[in-house]
Parts: sequence; C-alpha cells; structure tokens
Amino acid sequence: MSILGMTVSYLLFCVLHFFQFVLAITVCGLYGVDLQRARSQGKYADGKWVYAEVVGALAALTAILYMVPFILRFAAVTIWSFILFVLWIALFGLFGNMYIHEDPEGNSDIQRMKNAVWVDLANALLWLIGFVASGAYWWTHRERVSRFTGRAKLGRNASTRSTGWTA
Repeated sequence: MSILGMTVSYLLFCVLHFFQFVLAITVCGLYGVDLQRARSQGKYADGKWVYAEVVGALAALTAILYMVPFILRFAAVTIWSFILFVLWIALFGLFGNMYIHEDPEGNSDIQRMKNAVWVDLANALLWLIGFVASGAYWWTHRERVSRFTGRAKLGRNASTRSTGWTA
C-alpha cells in the first residue's frame, strides 16, 4: 500500500522521526536557557548541560537524516538508534537524579528542569521505539544473496543453505 508513491512504513517512520526531532529541539531549548545565562554572566558552562545540548543536537540531526528514504535500509541505523537511546537514558538518569525529587517552591527554573527531565524520558522512549522498529524494518527488508556466488537474489523466505546436491 502506498500513498503518493510512499509506503506506509516510510510514512510512519517519518512521523516518528518528526516527533524525535521536535523533542530534541525542545531539549536544546530547555537546557540552552541555563547555558546562555551562564555565558552572559561570565560563568563556566557546566558539562552536564553541555552533554544535554550535544545529545539533543545529535538526535535532531539524526532525526532529519533518517527522513531520507534510503537511509533506513542500512544496519547502522539500528545501531545508532540504540546508541542514541542509551545517551537519552543517561541524560534522563543524570538530570532525573538532580530534579525529580526537588520541590520547585515557586522557582520557575527548577520547574522547567523538572519538565525537561520528563522530555528526556519521552525522547529515550521514542528512540527505543525507533531502535526496535528500524531493527524490524532492516530484518524484513534486507537483501539476501546466495551463499556461494553472491549473485542470486533470494526472496524473503528463501534459504541460504546448500540443497545437499553434490557433483
């Protein structure tokens, strides 16, 4: 089934990557506020916030790149999606430990960071979904060739084992 020449799976991947992009940019904005404040006051940029910005930027760039149709056919997509999932989980753990149990007491900066922690978790879950989906997509759409010559294209259910016929 296709809509305007695009398969449903590609459209679903585009929706997933769009939300990954939006949440990654959101994280960049939420953590960038503190980095900008530190820069304008002449203070050093805390490595935790820089890590959050780097993860957000990598995720946003990757989400845009993944919208190119032929990119999803590579096995490296699945591996990179898993790496991004691990980076998001680490970011969630880092800032979750700092802010989940913190009482904002009317402080909007602490409330913003508490919200950022949950956006981090949502990002991690989206990248986990992307990891599983891209792995399944790669597994079902990989091109297989015959064992001996490597020239014959095999179908989805074809076996790569020898037939047992001997010369």
